[in-house]
Amino acid sequence: MKSRYDVIVVGGGPAGAWTAKHAVEKGASVLLLEKDPEIGKPVRCAEGVVKSSLAKLIPIRKEWIAQEVTAIQLIAPDETVVDLMIGESGVILDRKIFDRDLAGMASDAGAEVFTRAYVHGLLADNGSITGVQVNSSGEEVEVSGSIVIGADGVESRVGRWGGLKTHLSLNGIGSCAQMLLSEIDINPTCVQFYFGKEIAPEGYLWIFPKGKNMANVGLGQVRHSIHSKTALESLRIFVNRKFKNYTVLSCIAGGVPAVPTLKEIVGNGLMLVGDAAHQEDPISGGGIINAMIAGQIAGEVAAEAVRSGDVSKKQLKVYEKRWHKAEGKNVEISYRISKVKNRFSDEELNRLAAALNRIPPEKRTVVQIFKTALIHHPKLILEAIKLYA
Repeated sequence: MKSRYDVIVVGGGPAGAWTAKHAVEKGASVLLLEKDPEIGKPVRCAEGVVKSSLAKLIPIRKEWIAQEVTAIQLIAPDETVVDLMIGESGVILDRKIFDRDLAGMASDAGAEVFTRAYVHGLLADNGSITGVQVNSSGEEVEVSGSIVIGADGVESRVGRWGGLKTHLSLNGIGSCAQMLLSEIDINPTCVQFYFGKEIAPEGYLWIFPKGKNMANVGLGQVRHSIHSKTALESLRIFVNRKFKNYTVLSCIAGGVPAVPTLKEIVGNGLMLVGDAAHQEDPISGGGIINAMIAGQIAGEVAAEAVRSGDVSKKQLKVYEKRWHKAEGKNVEISYRISKVKNRFSDEELNRLAAALNRIPPEKRTVVQIFKTALIHHPKLILEAIKLYA
């Protein structure tokens, strides 16, 4: 590890790797630091993406795909099943392989990648971030950089250390738990989403197949109280009710932002990307595609700023503007839609499911679901108008 780089990226997930790759391709010297021993582990993700969205960013390798899915089912609180037309296929990734390959691409492009590299502080001078303090495989070092980019997840420490407001309220974070189950009876080409206050308050539960008898089964819930069950408790109740026999191959829990992108994602010599910047979709909680879109923008803007000799907050705001134009506005709209969705009671969700099943299957699109929801909850029409105001 050298003592200085143009750009230092903290976090080796898709956001960090894609940022590093695009920064080095634009001529910057780049250091990518990952605290875990191995990139891609542990997996903290449901691993599902829309195939066409991923293909726009990168040629898809077959070894990344654990399962291709062609159908979606929405399950209401009373267990009414709605088959939804999706129009395009999705894929359930193998994130261990996918993340490792993205970091490999960054390395192949010229970035230096280090694992077991725990960043525990920032260097600063005259109000500008100038590097990181890192424990690299037990050795304490300081590394200087023109720009430090935090890709270090929810409530980014890099962002907090740099003076950005990255904290989340309890109502702004989704509490999530997921099990990788085997020996279960599922349709391997269909993803399922369960809704209801008893299953996942202000959230949903998912079953994402990873083969014939294997799936990621998880849930995210937003509402918290001293009387509510934890996400893991709620998940265990569902799994025990849904499946007679199963084997738990892994179990994870964590948090996902359920809010729009942070108002400020740059500072002097500082940028945030991915979950650290709250760039995920507030409805689904999915963040892989958005992280890669933001990573490309951040990497390019960082390299341009280094080349110009101006890494000030004012200069780096180009990243904020380009992100908002690319996906930031869509994230804001998704957040408002999620707030509308959370107003539905279980009884209203049941009536909505019954109404959707009266629509011919080929017309059950996402747009039609939204229209039907407004018809059955007319008070939301004003909220819907605000979405695009």
